[in-house]
Amino acid sequence: MDAVAPTRRSEISRRTAETEIHARLALDGTGHAEISTGIGFLDHMLHALTRHALLDLALTAKGDLHIDFHHTAEDCGIVLGQAIRVALGDKRGITRFGQCLLPMDEALAECAIDISGRPFLAWNVTFPRDKVGEMDTELFEEFFRALVFNAGLTCHITMKAGTNAHHIAEACFKGFARALRMAVEPDPRATGIPSTKGSLDG
Repeated sequence: MDAVAPTRRSEISRRTAETEIHARLALDGTGHAEISTGIGFLDHMLHALTRHALLDLALTAKGDLHIDFHHTAEDCGIVLGQAIRVALGDKRGITRFGQCLLPMDEALAECAIDISGRPFLAWNVTFPRDKVGEMDTELFEEFFRALVFNAGLTCHITMKAGTNAHHIAEACFKGFARALRMAVEPDPRATGIPSTKGSLDG
């Protein structure tokens, strides 16, 4: 992994026998996205995440899609999580916590985030069908688990309502984006690292 983090930015490259992924991230962005993973619906969701988190994200992936989408989806989560962690630096002055209750037509998803340094994903989401577009719906959990474990987040994502798989997925991604945006935002009243331990490294 190669990483640099000047002024809440990062650049991560990851290459394995299964995938090759490169990402550039700015936490204090405008929502500009340049996404190409080879998985159409994942591209759509990452565009939404970037827009609603007000990140700037360029992410390209080449993976073994002739096998299935698992490695590419999971490894995109790994790289995005690493990019967030590196860009946050020592987390000095951040709000730390974020939450969102996000409606998407009939779907409703709740997301709560703690930039704690203690990775944990509670995923309570069910889908009414196995695929959205060509993407297996079980891969959304794999993507978010890879993201939060590599970013060092405690994250709860809960489906409160929904019958349309596209809407459920979109509510999860947008809810995560808004909660992340809140959590990484500088707190104008805070100084130092927002923890009584003096560290958010786990």
